[in-house]
Amino acid sequence: MTAHATATATTPADLAGVVSARLAAGGAVTAVACYDFSTALATVTAAEERKRPVILLVPPVVAAEATGLRLVRALRGLADGASVPVVVQLDHARDPDLIEATVDAGAHAVLADGSHLSLADNAAFVASVIARLPEGTCVEAELGALAGDEDRTDKVSHVPAGMTDPADVAVFLERSGAHLLAVSIGNAHGNYVGDPHLDWELLARIREVSDAAGVPLVLHGASGLPRADLAAAPRRGIGKVNVNTEVRQELLAKLGSAVPAAVSSGANVRGLVAAWRGQVGETVGGFLDLLDP
Repeated sequence: MTAHATATATTPADLAGVVSARLAAGGAVTAVACYDFSTALATVTAAEERKRPVILLVPPVVAAEATGLRLVRALRGLADGASVPVVVQLDHARDPDLIEATVDAGAHAVLADGSHLSLADNAAFVASVIARLPEGTCVEAELGALAGDEDRTDKVSHVPAGMTDPADVAVFLERSGAHLLAVSIGNAHGNYVGDPHLDWELLARIREVSDAAGVPLVLHGASGLPRADLAAAPRRGIGKVNVNTEVRQELLAKLGSAVPAAVSSGANVRGLVAAWRGQVGETVGGFLDLLDP
Protein backbone atom coordinates (compact mmCIF):
# COMPACT_ATOMS: atom_id res chain seq x y z
CA MET A 1 0.00 0.00 0.00
CA THR A 2 1.18 3.52 -0.77
CA ALA A 3 0.20 5.69 2.16
CA HIS A 4 -1.43 9.04 1.48
CA ALA A 5 1.37 11.58 1.28
CA THR A 6 0.18 13.61 4.23
CA ALA A 7 -1.74 10.99 6.21
CA THR A 8 0.38 11.54 9.31
CA ALA A 9 1.58 15.08 8.67
CA THR A 10 -1.47 17.08 9.74
CA THR A 11 -2.64 17.84 13.25
CA PRO A 12 -6.04 16.13 12.79
CA ALA A 13 -4.25 12.85 12.04
CA ASP A 14 -3.82 12.48 15.80
CA LEU A 15 -7.52 12.01 16.50
CA ALA A 16 -6.81 10.85 20.05
CA GLY A 17 -4.77 14.01 20.61
CA VAL A 18 -7.57 16.25 19.32
CA VAL A 19 -10.06 14.47 21.58
CA SER A 20 -7.77 14.59 24.62
CA ALA A 21 -7.20 18.31 24.15
CA ARG A 22 -10.92 19.06 24.12
CA LEU A 23 -11.49 16.80 27.12
CA ALA A 24 -8.86 18.73 29.04
CA ALA A 25 -10.75 21.92 28.17
CA GLY A 26 -14.03 20.43 29.38
CA GLY A 27 -15.56 19.49 26.04
CA ALA A 28 -16.15 16.55 23.72
CA VAL A 29 -15.63 16.43 19.96
CA THR A 30 -18.74 15.93 17.83
CA ALA A 31 -18.47 13.23 15.14
CA VAL A 32 -21.05 13.38 12.34
CA ALA A 33 -21.89 10.60 9.87
CA CYS A 34 -21.47 11.97 6.35
CA TYR A 35 -23.08 10.06 3.50
CA ASP A 36 -22.46 12.95 1.11
CA PHE A 37 -20.35 16.08 0.63
CA SER A 38 -23.09 18.62 1.36
CA THR A 39 -23.57 17.24 4.86
CA ALA A 40 -19.82 17.37 5.41
CA LEU A 41 -19.53 20.92 4.15
CA ALA A 42 -22.32 22.11 6.43
CA THR A 43 -20.74 20.26 9.36
CA VAL A 44 -17.34 21.89 8.83
CA THR A 45 -18.94 25.32 8.41
CA ALA A 46 -20.77 24.94 11.73
CA ALA A 47 -17.51 23.91 13.41
CA GLU A 48 -15.59 26.83 11.92
CA GLU A 49 -18.24 29.27 13.11
CA ARG A 50 -17.72 27.99 16.64
CA LYS A 51 -13.95 27.53 16.33
CA ARG A 52 -14.25 23.91 17.41
CA PRO A 53 -12.82 20.69 15.97
CA VAL A 54 -15.16 18.20 14.33
CA ILE A 55 -15.00 14.66 12.95
CA LEU A 56 -16.42 13.59 9.59
CA LEU A 57 -17.47 9.94 9.86
CA VAL A 58 -17.58 7.91 6.65
CA PRO A 59 -19.95 4.94 7.00
CA PRO A 60 -18.41 1.75 5.58
CA VAL A 61 -21.39 1.22 3.27
CA VAL A 62 -20.47 4.55 1.66
CA ALA A 63 -16.73 3.92 1.53
CA ALA A 64 -17.37 0.57 -0.17
CA GLU A 65 -19.42 2.11 -3.00
CA ALA A 66 -17.85 2.63 -6.42
CA THR A 67 -17.47 6.34 -5.67
CA GLY A 68 -16.72 5.90 -1.97
CA LEU A 69 -13.00 6.59 -2.08
CA ARG A 70 -13.63 9.68 -4.21
CA LEU A 71 -15.78 11.01 -1.40
CA VAL A 72 -13.04 10.23 1.12
CA ARG A 73 -10.54 12.19 -0.99
CA ALA A 74 -12.97 15.09 -1.22
CA LEU A 75 -13.54 15.05 2.54
CA ARG A 76 -9.79 15.02 3.09
CA GLY A 77 -9.47 18.10 0.88
CA LEU A 78 -12.24 19.78 2.85
CA ALA A 79 -10.48 18.91 6.11
CA ASP A 80 -7.10 20.16 4.92
CA GLY A 81 -8.61 23.51 3.96
CA ALA A 82 -10.58 24.08 7.15
CA SER A 83 -9.69 26.72 9.71
CA VAL A 84 -10.26 24.27 12.59
CA PRO A 85 -9.05 20.67 13.08
CA VAL A 86 -11.24 18.39 10.98
CA VAL A 87 -10.72 14.62 11.17
CA VAL A 88 -11.89 12.18 8.50
CA GLN A 89 -12.66 8.80 10.05
CA LEU A 90 -13.91 5.54 8.56
CA ASP A 91 -16.65 4.36 10.90
CA HIS A 92 -17.56 0.82 12.06
CA ALA A 93 -15.33 -0.99 9.57
CA ARG A 94 -14.74 -4.74 9.63
CA ASP A 95 -13.04 -5.29 6.26
CA PRO A 96 -9.25 -4.83 6.57
CA ASP A 97 -8.88 -4.21 2.83
CA LEU A 98 -11.52 -1.46 2.90
CA ILE A 99 -9.86 0.06 5.97
CA GLU A 100 -6.48 0.13 4.22
CA ALA A 101 -7.90 1.58 1.01
CA THR A 102 -9.79 4.30 2.89
CA VAL A 103 -6.70 5.38 4.80
CA ASP A 104 -4.75 5.34 1.53
CA ALA A 105 -7.42 7.67 0.11
CA GLY A 106 -6.85 10.14 2.93
CA ALA A 107 -8.77 9.14 6.03
CA HIS A 108 -6.97 10.16 9.22
CA ALA A 109 -8.53 7.49 11.42
CA VAL A 110 -10.69 4.37 11.49
CA LEU A 111 -12.98 2.50 13.83
CA ALA A 112 -11.83 -1.11 13.58
CA ASP A 113 -15.07 -2.73 14.73
CA GLY A 114 -14.53 -6.13 16.30
CA SER A 115 -17.32 -5.71 18.84
CA HIS A 116 -19.11 -8.76 17.41
CA LEU A 117 -16.11 -10.95 18.26
CA SER A 118 -14.83 -12.44 21.49
CA LEU A 119 -12.60 -10.25 23.64
CA ALA A 120 -9.44 -11.99 22.40
CA ASP A 121 -10.48 -11.93 18.75
CA ASN A 122 -11.62 -8.30 18.98
CA ALA A 123 -8.25 -7.26 20.40
CA ALA A 124 -6.39 -9.31 17.80
CA PHE A 125 -8.43 -7.78 14.97
CA VAL A 126 -7.71 -4.22 16.13
CA ALA A 127 -4.01 -4.99 16.57
CA SER A 128 -3.85 -6.48 13.07
CA VAL A 129 -5.46 -3.35 11.61
CA ILE A 130 -2.97 -1.10 13.39
CA ALA A 131 -0.12 -3.20 12.02
CA ARG A 132 -1.38 -2.75 8.43
CA LEU A 133 -1.77 1.04 8.56
CA PRO A 134 0.80 3.83 8.29
CA GLU A 135 2.40 4.77 11.60
CA GLY A 136 0.40 7.50 13.30
CA THR A 137 -3.00 6.46 11.94
CA CYS A 138 -5.46 6.65 14.82
CA VAL A 139 -7.52 3.50 15.41
CA GLU A 140 -10.65 3.44 17.55
CA ALA A 141 -12.03 0.18 18.93
CA GLU A 142 -15.37 -0.81 20.45
CA LEU A 143 -15.68 -3.01 23.52
CA GLY A 144 -19.15 -4.22 24.35
CA ALA A 145 -22.00 -4.46 21.87
CA LEU A 146 -24.56 -1.84 20.89
CA ALA A 147 -28.01 -2.78 19.67
CA GLY A 148 -29.52 -1.13 16.63
CA ASP A 149 -28.14 -0.23 13.20
CA GLU A 150 -26.14 2.95 12.63
CA ASP A 151 -27.43 3.22 9.03
CA ARG A 152 -31.12 2.45 9.65
CA THR A 153 -33.71 4.44 11.61
CA ASP A 154 -36.47 1.85 11.27
CA LYS A 155 -34.69 -0.57 13.62
CA VAL A 156 -35.29 0.57 17.17
CA SER A 157 -33.41 -0.45 20.29
CA HIS A 158 -34.88 -1.25 23.70
CA VAL A 159 -31.60 -1.93 25.52
CA PRO A 160 -27.93 -2.32 24.56
CA ALA A 161 -26.86 -5.75 23.39
CA GLY A 162 -23.98 -6.05 25.84
CA MET A 163 -22.53 -3.58 28.32
CA THR A 164 -18.78 -2.96 28.48
CA ASP A 165 -17.20 -4.90 31.34
CA PRO A 166 -14.65 -2.73 33.20
CA ALA A 167 -12.72 -5.90 34.08
CA ASP A 168 -12.01 -6.42 30.38
CA VAL A 169 -10.79 -2.93 29.57
CA ALA A 170 -7.15 -3.08 30.70
CA VAL A 171 -6.32 -6.35 28.95
CA PHE A 172 -8.21 -5.29 25.82
CA LEU A 173 -6.35 -1.99 25.54
CA GLU A 174 -3.02 -3.68 26.17
CA ARG A 175 -3.58 -6.40 23.56
CA SER A 176 -5.27 -4.24 20.92
CA GLY A 177 -3.21 -1.07 21.12
CA ALA A 178 -6.38 0.97 20.44
CA HIS A 179 -6.03 4.75 20.64
CA LEU A 180 -9.71 5.42 21.44
CA LEU A 181 -12.33 3.18 23.06
CA ALA A 182 -16.06 3.23 22.30
CA VAL A 183 -18.13 1.88 25.19
CA SER A 184 -21.57 0.44 25.78
CA ILE A 185 -23.18 1.96 28.90
CA GLY A 186 -26.87 2.03 27.94
CA ASN A 187 -26.50 3.70 24.55
CA ALA A 188 -27.58 2.22 21.22
CA HIS A 189 -27.50 2.95 17.51
CA GLY A 190 -30.57 4.34 15.78
CA ASN A 191 -33.80 5.11 17.61
CA TYR A 192 -34.52 4.23 21.23
CA VAL A 193 -37.75 2.77 22.57
CA GLY A 194 -38.71 4.44 25.83
CA ASP A 195 -36.30 6.58 27.79
CA PRO A 196 -32.65 5.55 27.50
CA HIS A 197 -30.64 5.43 30.73
CA LEU A 198 -26.88 5.73 30.73
CA ASP A 199 -25.06 3.85 33.49
CA TRP A 200 -22.77 6.57 34.84
CA GLU A 201 -21.44 4.35 37.60
CA LEU A 202 -20.35 1.79 35.02
CA LEU A 203 -18.73 4.55 32.98
CA ALA A 204 -16.80 5.75 36.04
CA ARG A 205 -15.36 2.27 36.56
CA ILE A 206 -14.39 2.02 32.89
CA ARG A 207 -12.85 5.48 33.01
CA GLU A 208 -10.55 4.57 35.89
CA VAL A 209 -8.92 1.95 33.69
CA SER A 210 -8.92 3.92 30.42
CA ASP A 211 -7.49 7.02 32.09
CA ALA A 212 -4.65 4.94 33.49
CA ALA A 213 -3.93 3.74 29.95
CA GLY A 214 -4.25 7.24 28.49
CA VAL A 215 -7.06 6.20 26.13
CA PRO A 216 -10.03 8.61 25.66
CA LEU A 217 -13.57 7.20 25.66
CA VAL A 218 -16.19 7.46 22.93
CA LEU A 219 -20.00 7.42 23.08
CA HIS A 220 -21.96 6.17 20.07
CA GLY A 221 -25.70 6.52 19.59
CA ALA A 222 -26.11 10.13 20.76
CA SER A 223 -29.33 10.70 18.80
CA GLY A 224 -32.26 10.43 21.19
CA LEU A 225 -30.26 10.67 24.41
CA PRO A 226 -31.40 13.33 26.89
CA ARG A 227 -29.67 16.67 26.34
CA ALA A 228 -28.66 16.74 30.00
CA ASP A 229 -26.83 13.43 29.57
CA LEU A 230 -24.99 14.68 26.51
CA ALA A 231 -23.99 17.89 28.26
CA ALA A 232 -22.67 15.86 31.19
CA ALA A 233 -20.74 13.39 29.02
CA PRO A 234 -17.47 15.38 28.78
CA ARG A 235 -17.38 15.92 32.55
CA ARG A 236 -17.71 12.17 32.97
CA GLY A 237 -14.81 11.37 30.66
CA ILE A 238 -16.41 11.03 27.20
CA GLY A 239 -14.22 12.85 24.67
CA LYS A 240 -15.93 11.96 21.38
CA VAL A 241 -19.65 11.62 20.64
CA ASN A 242 -21.01 10.10 17.42
CA VAL A 243 -24.16 11.56 15.85
CA ASN A 244 -26.03 10.09 12.89
CA THR A 245 -29.75 9.36 13.16
CA GLU A 246 -30.87 12.79 14.38
CA VAL A 247 -28.98 14.58 11.62
CA ARG A 248 -30.62 12.46 8.92
CA GLN A 249 -34.11 12.59 10.39
CA GLU A 250 -34.11 16.38 10.75
CA LEU A 251 -32.62 16.77 7.28
CA LEU A 252 -35.30 14.63 5.63
CA ALA A 253 -38.04 16.45 7.51
CA LYS A 254 -36.68 19.73 6.14
CA LEU A 255 -36.38 18.41 2.60
CA GLY A 256 -39.99 17.26 2.72
CA SER A 257 -41.05 20.90 2.45
CA ALA A 258 -38.00 22.21 0.59
CA VAL A 259 -38.35 19.96 -2.48
CA PRO A 260 -41.85 21.16 -3.50
CA ALA A 261 -40.75 24.76 -2.96
CA ALA A 262 -37.68 24.22 -5.12
CA VAL A 263 -39.78 22.63 -7.89
CA SER A 264 -42.35 25.41 -7.87
CA SER A 265 -39.67 28.12 -8.02
CA GLY A 266 -38.17 27.02 -11.32
CA ALA A 267 -36.27 23.85 -10.40
CA ASN A 268 -34.28 25.83 -7.85
CA VAL A 269 -31.54 23.33 -7.05
CA ARG A 270 -29.39 25.98 -5.37
CA GLY A 271 -32.23 26.74 -2.98
CA LEU A 272 -32.65 23.07 -2.20
CA VAL A 273 -28.94 22.65 -1.49
CA ALA A 274 -29.04 25.75 0.71
CA ALA A 275 -31.92 24.25 2.68
CA TRP A 276 -29.98 20.96 2.99
CA ARG A 277 -26.86 22.65 4.32
CA GLY A 278 -28.81 25.02 6.50
CA GLN A 279 -30.63 22.21 8.29
CA VAL A 280 -27.50 20.10 8.79
CA GLY A 281 -25.67 23.16 10.09
CA GLU A 282 -28.43 23.87 12.56
CA THR A 283 -28.57 20.29 13.86
CA VAL A 284 -24.81 19.83 14.06
CA GLY A 285 -24.39 23.28 15.58
CA GLY A 286 -26.72 22.26 18.39
CA PHE A 287 -24.54 19.28 19.22
CA LEU A 288 -21.36 21.36 19.03
CA ASP A 289 -22.84 23.93 21.43
CA LEU A 290 -24.02 21.22 23.80
CA LEU A 291 -20.92 19.03 23.84
CA ASP A 292 -18.23 21.70 23.65
CA PRO A 293 -19.66 25.02 24.82
